[in-house]
Amino acid sequence: MKIEILKPKSFPYLTFVLSYVKAGYPSPEGDPQEEKINLAEILIKRPNSTFLIRISGNSMDEAGIKNGDILVIDRSLNPKDGDIALCILNGEFTVKRLKFNSNGEIYLLPENPNFKEIKIKETDDFQIWGIVTYIIHKTR
Repeated sequence: MKIEILKPKSFPYLTFVLSYVKAGYPSPEGDPQEEKINLAEILIKRPNSTFLIRISGNSMDEAGIKNGDILVIDRSLNPKDGDIALCILNGEFTVKRLKFNSNGEIYLLPENPNFKEIKIKETDDFQIWGIVTYIIHKTR
């Protein structure tokens, strides 16, 4: 998996519609209210420990992470069972869902049935580099 680390130069303020938009049946709403927001303020809670990466590959398709997506990674978060994490395994970056067994075993779980889970062995050089907090992907 190729991972490209992105450094945002600056985030512009964008128009943000304050009303919620229903994803179910349409319903009439009043005139939407607008304000300006900065996406960095929403996506990045801890700027000193957060970075963006672009993903190459499809092992996490069913988690909504597609080839070319941008992930927001926070290195300050403590990993928990079920988190999606950026890991380094034997010198290679990978993004997988974490599974911690009660007996101390760690598994990296893909979200695509064409890929196998990875059991971390004591002989592996393994590090959890950060936790995925947001997924950004194009729809068109």
